[in-house]
Amino acid sequence: MTKILFVCHGNICRSPMAEFIFKDMVNTAGRENEFYISSAATSDDEIFMGRGNPVYPPAREQLLLHGIDPAGKTAVRLKKSDYEKYDLIIGMDNMNMKNIARMLGEDTDGKIKMLLDYCGGGEVDDPWYTGRFKEAYECIYKGCKALFEELTAKR
Repeated sequence: MTKILFVCHGNICRSPMAEFIFKDMVNTAGRENEFYISSAATSDDEIFMGRGNPVYPPAREQLLLHGIDPAGKTAVRLKKSDYEKYDLIIGMDNMNMKNIARMLGEDTDGKIKMLLDYCGGGEVDDPWYTGRFKEAYECIYKGCKALFEELTAKR
């Protein structure tokens, strides 16, 4: 089983979108037994008194438009122990990558990647700041599709 953790700043927009897009791809392909998929934040900005906020409404709306329901997902923070737990830890932008490295330490096993490196490179802009949730969905979908194709081509 391949364990994948998608990571962004607050775990309410990009990383949960990636988590649920990838889960949908896996389920549609009938390969849910081959993957464990989750998401986390590099900050605790969306976690108050130990309780995380749900997926941000415009991000949730984009998922729902595509028949994907993120119900029950709440923000959680990345933990040092996640490095051992997951096979891939995937960030959305360069700042996420810096924070992941700071939080997890040296990537001795080559597990830490950036999502769009699977489809030509670049960053997934944070729609919390840009307001461009449709574009973020499309960008994340493209990265998830390329990641899924790479991982399933090996099996």
